[in-house]
Amino acid sequence: MANNNIETSLIDPLFDHLQQERYVTISTIDHETGAPNVSAISWVFAPDRERVYICVDNRSRIVENIRNHPSSVITLWANETTYAVLGHTHVKVEKLEGVPLKLALLEMRISEVRDVMFYGSKIAQVPTYEKTYDEKAAAKLDQQVLDAMKKA
Repeated sequence: MANNNIETSLIDPLFDHLQQERYVTISTIDHETGAPNVSAISWVFAPDRERVYICVDNRSRIVENIRNHPSSVITLWANETTYAVLGHTHVKVEKLEGVPLKLALLEMRISEVRDVMFYGSKIAQVPTYEKTYDEKAAAKLDQQVLDAMKKA
């Protein structure tokens, strides 16, 4: 159930949730239209309670949106509710080392964390997904990305 508290950093369940790959959405402001732009991503990691790292292809529209409008929101599902994590995001690393893909590392400095679940409800099951390509290759790449984000 939504609470009216506004946190300025990740609470324990969210920090714990963001210690491994997770399904989240990131909302940015489109650099061409000025309209909201929402993307689903999975390479996220919280190095501490004040920041979230995000890895995306460095040619992604997300990168250009962040360069033009650094405000963004990550939506995630944890602790039986839905959270919006708001912050100022910038490109920390243009091409992440130790990863075979050209991935940019984005860093969000958290300004607000809000429980945005509608009243009288809770999340019964956190969204899950399956990789649809080679399972071993996916696991290897995911580990490389997580290791590189932890070193950044």
